Amino acid sequence: MLLLPRSYSRLCAALLALFMLCLSVTGHADDRHLIERVHAFLYEHAMDLGNEVNIEVHPPSAHLPICESPDPFLPHAGQSLVGRVSVGVRCGSQGRQVRYLQANVSVIGDQVVAARAIPAGTVITADMLALRPAELGRLARGTLTRFEDAIGLQASRPFAAGAALSEQTLKPVTLIERGARVRVEARGNGFAVMREGQALEPGAMGDEIRIRLDNRETLRARVAGRNRLLVDF
Repeated sequence: MLLLPRSYSRLCAALLALFMLCLSVTGHADDRHLIERVHAFLYEHAMDLGNEVNIEVHPPSAHLPICESPDPFLPHAGQSLVGRVSVGVRCGSQGRQVRYLQANVSVIGDQVVAARAIPAGTVITADMLALRPAELGRLARGTLTRFEDAIGLQASRPFAAGAALSEQTLKPVTLIERGARVRVEARGNGFAVMREGQALEPGAMGDEIRIRLDNRETLRARVAGRNRLLVDF
């Protein structure tokens, strides 16, 4: 049996430890580059969603091989970029290897609230509204984040000052009542014809409703204003 000097054995052990440390540092550096690429990708896509974007990318599994030339992508078209997000990453020059990383994206934006008390039935105007900072991922479904989504609509219930406005608490203003006398404008290439008739159903701006003309003809027309409709040819 060949016996090695104790000093030589210690040297071999030290070199082995140094080699393993180098591998560990290299692996962490590669993971850091991958995480930075995914972070930059998410920020580029989410930066316009609000006033502030915070992103936390979870590191890849330690059992996965190194991802060279990482190319992030969104696995699903139109997927939400707020909350827990899955990001695909193509690895290698040909992008044949694909892996998925998880991230948490927090976006601070605005929600629309009542600047003062608003009675039920009120048609919303800009001076009735205010913006309040909020984490968008925590807002209830349908909560409004832009003034223009509320202006011109009607409050379906009363709002206290500071209350959030949502799609479910607003409704379009009825511009045509059932049975009302209406004016219908038919438009075509180079011509416009005005007729009068009676609305067979109520409608708000942009709704298509049935009307009966004075000659008893029935047709559908689009609401364009108070007791005013359009028919396009």
